[in-house]
Amino acid sequence: MQKDGVNVWRGVPFASPPVGERRFGAPLPPESWQGVRDASAFGPVSHQPPDRKGTRFPEEPPVYDEDCLYLNVWAPSEAESLPVMVWIHGGTFLTGAGSQPLFDGTALALDGNVIVVSVNYRLGPFGFLHLSPLGGTFTSNAGLLDQIAALEWVKDNIAGFGGDPGRVTVFGESAGSISIAALLASPKARGLIAGAILQSGPSQALSPGHGWGITQALLAELGLAPEDAGKLRTLPAETITQAAGTVMQRMTGGAPALFFQPVIDPLTLPEEPVRAAAKGVAQGIPVMIGTNLHEGDYFFREGAPLPEMGQSLRALEQTLGLPDLSGLAAHYPATREGQAGILTDVFFWRGAVAFAESLLEHGPVWMYRFDWVVEAHSLLSRAVHTAEIPYVFGNLSHLRRLGLAISPAMKSLSDTMRGAWAAFAHSGNPDTARLQWPQYSLADRATLIFDEASSVVKDPQPDKRRLLFSLKEAGI
Repeated sequence: MQKDGVNVWRGVPFASPPVGERRFGAPLPPESWQGVRDASAFGPVSHQPPDRKGTRFPEEPPVYDEDCLYLNVWAPSEAESLPVMVWIHGGTFLTGAGSQPLFDGTALALDGNVIVVSVNYRLGPFGFLHLSPLGGTFTSNAGLLDQIAALEWVKDNIAGFGGDPGRVTVFGESAGSISIAALLASPKARGLIAGAILQSGPSQALSPGHGWGITQALLAELGLAPEDAGKLRTLPAETITQAAGTVMQRMTGGAPALFFQPVIDPLTLPEEPVRAAAKGVAQGIPVMIGTNLHEGDYFFREGAPLPEMGQSLRALEQTLGLPDLSGLAAHYPATREGQAGILTDVFFWRGAVAFAESLLEHGPVWMYRFDWVVEAHSLLSRAVHTAEIPYVFGNLSHLRRLGLAISPAMKSLSDTMRGAWAAFAHSGNPDTARLQWPQYSLADRATLIFDEASSVVKDPQPDKRRLLFSLKEAGI
């Protein structure tokens, strides 16, 4: 179908349905079909907790199903050999889909003259249980392998949609960004990525022991011993989802944490992404990476129940796979603002800086920070997690759902960001006529601050950066 000068294909299968005996296995090539396939409707999305507030799908709820491995393509009319931007959605590896209205690729494809592809992947226990120790066809990082299968589909097929398979930029936010760091480190993704944009998600992976502990806890909750794990393929999907939620609540106390995420595994992710990057695994691949100024305020909102500081620290330790963060707490107040600040600084900002610096000897890196706020708004009066996404996609109508009028300054910021993202996809450099963005280096740590008047700042918050990288007693 065509929409506003852009051709759109929805619900294109890039792998076979991962159901029955294929549950918890690596994705297999898609099944062929005869004749013309209808590509006017989005495919089902991965099983996940329900979207009760309508934030992900505000107009019409999707179909949730294990048969979820579909992608969507937006291409300018008469596209020919255009760069491709593959979006990997976030959602703490538990929620989300490439078909969310917020990720509509129309404006980005049209204004940036690029092909936009959004993908689904298996989430939660279906995508990120560490199961390879069980042997057989059980795999670890199934969700990561789904993303690789989508990239392989792009390489093999995107020319038919007007795209250049040699110019594929992956971009993603939160869990999508963490996924991209893992993709750069995965031997199975070699040769599939020409550029990478990581939004609000550092390199992060669980140790094998930590991942296996989570698997054992889930098996126990389901009443299964490891030797009975074959029954995981016959249990109702809802039973597994509910058991995962119970285990998460017990282990994190409801504090923000990444319970399911990539895990170090010999076949799919043999080394922590930050270590692999330092060894040159992403040699020659240009990278953009950044965070938002108040990431943590998205998770610790004014008026919401506040976990006790120790509980929040334990949840963060669970996420990072670290033994002790108590040395860090003394530098932050035991308040909502303090807990939000710890999450912003340790998980998001420090992790992004560490990954950026691990890449420097092997390819160009650009760093940004998103500072834009809307005064007096209940959520966006801070530059919270996810706040940059409408500006990158040019989907400012999403902000109207949050009670905002779209101002000229908002449109200008969106034009600036969308232009930089598209320029990067075209040339591997985000410079545009309206934005000069120097590369990041240890000499000056140049960082582009996206705000009402965007500008480059050298080494923003140097004292805090030095503190975060000197906390040896915290084990980070």
